[in-house]
Amino acid sequence: MTSGKFHLSLAGKRILNYGISIVLTVLFLFIAFNNVNVLEVIEIVSHASLLWIAVYIIVLLASHYLRALRWKVILRSVKPNTSIKHLFGAIMVGYGVNCVVPRLGEISRPVILAKWEGLSRSSMFGTVIFERIVDIIFLGLALIISLFIWQDIIKNFPWLTFALYASAALMIVAILFIYLTVKYRQRFYGVFVKILGKISGKFSGRIAHIFEMMIEGFTSLKGFKNHIEAFILGGLIMILYALSAYVGFFLLGMERIQPVSFSMAWVLMSISAIGVIIPTPGATGSYHTIAKSVLVLLFGFGETISVAYAFLTHIISYFLFIFTALIVFFLLNKQHDNLIKVVKPDLDQL
Repeated sequence: MTSGKFHLSLAGKRILNYGISIVLTVLFLFIAFNNVNVLEVIEIVSHASLLWIAVYIIVLLASHYLRALRWKVILRSVKPNTSIKHLFGAIMVGYGVNCVVPRLGEISRPVILAKWEGLSRSSMFGTVIFERIVDIIFLGLALIISLFIWQDIIKNFPWLTFALYASAALMIVAILFIYLTVKYRQRFYGVFVKILGKISGKFSGRIAHIFEMMIEGFTSLKGFKNHIEAFILGGLIMILYALSAYVGFFLLGMERIQPVSFSMAWVLMSISAIGVIIPTPGATGSYHTIAKSVLVLLFGFGETISVAYAFLTHIISYFLFIFTALIVFFLLNKQHDNLIKVVKPDLDQL
């Protein structure tokens, strides 16, 4: 009976979380498309350049291939010969799952790689957590660079002041946390869990499990050369993300409306990335709203063409992730297990 109640509450929690993400999606889509003629948006999108769509897809895939290379660098001390095919495949499956259920991809990605490569699930979870912390640091750096590139950002987006302070604080906390975790592993771990144990024993146990995974992930990146290589790859990933935003201008011929530049794309990428963090399926709605706002308020584009840009770049990414995830999973998953069956044991623990 107790077990049944637990599973019922667990299912209820998942339904609630998914319901909130759907509500956020609808709200953001309403904001993005408010006072915009949807038929005009569809008309503009229907004339998109097929050549530039192909270029956009290539740049996107290249950025995720670099992400797979960075993951391989992180895993060198764990398994030097980790297959880049499996790394890239697990990343694409993770993104595809995120397009349906927010954040579930962060669970499926390490589980699938662990299964394909015969590695510890805990250590793979740890490397993904480590990656996400590194991504937060790079996003903070990207936002800071954007301030120097475009002077009117704070004027048009006053809420970014808080976001920048929060990013700076998170960067400092993340770097300090990684340092303490690696340098004083046992001592820091013991103090951290002990403090949480006074609040809640059950919560403390769960955090202890996550903490152990993080330690495995943080300590997997060893050697000065590997640290430098991972840092360089992280920077190149951000550059390719900005390049995809730049290519997006040419999808709809926005360069014919007014001059566009890579610096504009960098600013657009770094600010709209905040929309990707918001837990909506595949950043639907949140990305549209922020990308539209940047294009209209900072760069002076019309609302219709701005929504068309957000809609087209998002829909290409969205279906690319889903189709690639399906293809990769069924090609590389030799046992042909159902995806939910693969990740369910780990999903139940979180």
